[in-house]
Order: sequence, then C-alpha cells, then structure tokens
Amino acid sequence: MSEQDKKSRRRFLQSSGLLLAGGVVAPRFARSAPGIITLDSARPRLEQGIQIGDVQCHGAMIWSRSDRPARMLVEYDLSPDFERPVRMRGPYALETSDFTARLDLRQLPSDREIFVRVQFQDLSNDRILSEPVTGRFVTAPRRRRDIRFLWSGDTAGQGWGINPEFGGMKIYEAMRQEQPDFFIHCGDNIYADGPISEYQQAENGQIWHNIVTEEVSKVAETLGEFRGRYKYNMLDENVRRFNAEVPQIWQWDDHEVVNNWSDSKDLSNDDRYTEKNVPTLIARGAKAFMEYAPMRPHDSSESERVYRKISYGDLLDVIVIDMRSYRAANSANDQTEQSAETAFLGEEQLAWIKHQLAHSKAVWKVIASDMPIGLVVRDGAEKFENLANGDGPAQGRELEMVDLLRYIKRKHIKNVVWFTADVHYCAAHFYDPNQAQFQDFLPFWEFVSGPLNAGSFGPNQLDNTFGPRVEFELAPDTPNQSPFAGLQFYGQVDIDAYSADMTVTLKDIDGKPVYSKTLEPERGRGWHKGWEHKDR
Repeated sequence: MSEQDKKSRRRFLQSSGLLLAGGVVAPRFARSAPGIITLDSARPRLEQGIQIGDVQCHGAMIWSRSDRPARMLVEYDLSPDFERPVRMRGPYALETSDFTARLDLRQLPSDREIFVRVQFQDLSNDRILSEPVTGRFVTAPRRRRDIRFLWSGDTAGQGWGINPEFGGMKIYEAMRQEQPDFFIHCGDNIYADGPISEYQQAENGQIWHNIVTEEVSKVAETLGEFRGRYKYNMLDENVRRFNAEVPQIWQWDDHEVVNNWSDSKDLSNDDRYTEKNVPTLIARGAKAFMEYAPMRPHDSSESERVYRKISYGDLLDVIVIDMRSYRAANSANDQTEQSAETAFLGEEQLAWIKHQLAHSKAVWKVIASDMPIGLVVRDGAEKFENLANGDGPAQGRELEMVDLLRYIKRKHIKNVVWFTADVHYCAAHFYDPNQAQFQDFLPFWEFVSGPLNAGSFGPNQLDNTFGPRVEFELAPDTPNQSPFAGLQFYGQVDIDAYSADMTVTLKDIDGKPVYSKTLEPERGRGWHKGWEHKDR
C-alpha cells in the first residue's frame, strides 16, 4: 500500500468511526418532544455491519443485514470523503433471507482503493433510511504488485465464544492490522454443534466468560438457530472492524452443520438433538451459510456451489475447493479401487480443479483447502473424516489425491501450494515423493493455521502415503486449551512483485511470528521476473 493510500485509509477510518465503533455506526437519537431524547427505532439498523467478499479486478461482493424488511442501498467512491459517489440500488432484505442482502459491485477500476457506504431503505416509508455503515477494500491488480493475504479457520468452537474481559476475538484485530488484500476463511466459520455457556472452565483454574445469546446456548437445529450462530460472531467489535476492511473468501467444513457430517452421520444416540434427520440439518445449515457468506453465487445450475477461483493478476490464482459437499459416507477408507464410495472432492470438482491448474497463467497456484492432506482425522474408532487413513499405500479417498497429484506432475504444473486449517494448531509440511508410499508426484508444501477463536488441539498423526515431513508445528501440551493460552494462529502470505518469491509466516493471537518460510518460484509458464513491475 502506498503512502497516499495509507493517508486515505487513516482519513477514512477517522471520518467513518471505524477506529472506535468496529465498523458499525451507533444509532441516531432524535428529539420526539421538547427536552426528551429517544432512540429513533423507526430506522432500519445494520447491527452486523458489512462484509466484503470475493474481490476481483473489477468487482466485489458487498454484504449486509437489516433488522427489518428493507432495500439495500450501496454507494462507492475512490475518495474516503465520498466526493463523487456512485449510487446503486441493491436487493430487498426480507424474512426469507433473514434480512441479509448482497450486491455485486461491477465495473470497478483494478488495483484501486474503493470506499463503500451501505444503508437500508425502510419498506414502510422510502424516506426512512438507516444510518450508513462504511467500509473499504482494494480491487485485485491486473499488473504486478506486491500481494499479501491471510488464512485461518475455526471461529467460536468448543464453547470458547466472545469474552469481553479478554478483549473479544482479538486475533481478528491482529489480522486487520496486517492490512492484507484478502483473507481466506478455510471453514468452521461457526460451531453449530457446540453450545456456548456463560462460564467455562479454562486451563490453570481460569474461568472464561462468554457473551451468550439464545441461539448459541444449544446445538443448532432450526434455521433460526443456524442463522443465530453467524449473528453471534458479528457481536464482536473486532470481527465487525475486520469485516469492514478486509475482503474475505469463505469456505465451509463440517461445523457449519454438525461435527464430521457425511452420509454416514447418525444422531440417533445424541440426546442434544431432537432433529435427528441429518439431511434436514444440512439443508438448514447450508441455507444459513449461503445467506451470511460474502460470497458471489455461482449460477442457477448449482446456486450453493462453494468451489471457485479468485485471481490476483499474473502472480496468484486462488483455487478454493470443497471437501465437504461431494464426499461419500465416512468409512474405514480402505477401498483399493476408486469408486463412488471413495469420493471426497467428487468427479466433477476434481475435473474442475485440474482444468484450473492446467490453464492458470499465474506464477503461484494456491489451493485453499478445508482439510489437510496428510494428517489423520478420525471419525470415531473405525471411520475416517479426512482422506488420510494411516501409513501405507494409497487407499480409499486417497485415490482421488493420487489422481490429482499425478495429473499435476504429468502436466508439469509448477508452484502449487496448499493452505488449510481444521486441526486447531499451526504447521508447515513438505510432501516429498522420495519419502512417500505413492511417489508419482511433484514435491509441494502445505501450510496449516488456526484456530481463530476456539480450542487448541494437536498435533495429529502423520500419514506417510504422500511423504509429508513436518518442518514446523506448534500445538498445545493438553487438548482444548482456551484462547487464554495464546495458541490461536493465522497465516500470512507475502508475494514479492519483482522476484515472485512467496514468504509464508505463521503468527499467533497477537500477530507475533512463530515460523517463516520463503519459497522461490520454479520457472514455468507465467513466470517472468519483474514483468511490468514499477516503482522499485
């Protein structure tokens, strides 16, 4: 970010109140009678602030929520003072979407700082407008410049919710301070299956004190309870500030519905649930996710599709995958031939990933994954949640990864790096074919971060099928440590415009680096050192 951009950003933050109000402007008070001040409750309110998502060179998704039936109105400008705003009338926010609304801003200039202002117009009286909520972001570049992005996952899990005495979900403030181009949330945006109580015992005799709402006090079963989980996270000022300034790329995993869900999930013995039908819970959880995600819908052929590609010029393509929606039932995962029973990504998505990798002209092909490749994640004693199933030759779901990794090698696709979360600790893994049971692939890196505000666990057992080597890991000594312990992590990726080097840094809850690795790109299609780079 240039010095001029930094000055504009500071001026915008000061004028918008983001520095103090977390991206949400306080409701206006009005005089209803001489000497009496009352809350102007007739105006719609944006209690969850705004979110920005899936930014492109010329577009971005703007998300917000009204507290009543209303129409979304959006203004954007290149000036933080909104000297010449472009005004757009957005969609209606109605009960059918829990009053959420999204607008796809288009025809934006590339690589420019964009300032947005969102209001809602009351449907009962079009002269009644909400207080505006402001935000800012930078569109993706067409020409080379330095790029910074963050990634992590796992928010408000294991009963560790918003603790005001701790400073709330303060890792989001540490991430905001990095001023990244975007953030990838790798899944478990909520913990629909994890009740949050007012008090919870933490390590060393400490007591964790949560804000609690009715919707989070039990497992989510109704559509309203799933929706309430997302609204709960946005009670946190750190989260609202972050959402108004940092564009996001959302994935999902299991806890958006219920732990380790697949076609084999059985809730018949789980007394917490009165709704035992897992497909019904999936439908409600998916609807709430789609309503609250600042995500660009795919199209009418598959309106709930999560996998997609986000491009940042010739340096970076982000290939966002979905390891949840197309999997077969969790099983012993020991099948010797690829079939419908071994599906994990699914045939159609696997073909799409291959196509995106083969046709990418970017130097770096980042695969944003909701689960790690070589870490064993069990579903009970006899089933596996992940594709890894323990040491030995490729079996079960690993056969899909064999297919993908072999394709990458045959097509000579360079500079593929995996980023993921899920396991609630941070790590750096190098996958070496010389150390693997299956060896027909190019070596690659996988980086793991998280959790954001959840229990810390790990480390997980490593599966040698694809030859992963632990270069670094940081995990708790005992499971389910609270955020008090500080073992909450996010990852930061910096790509240098001139050299195209990628530096990956793992950071803790306060933004302190705990590990860093610089990767040099291999020469291949799309790699031109310093191409069109300026101001250096």
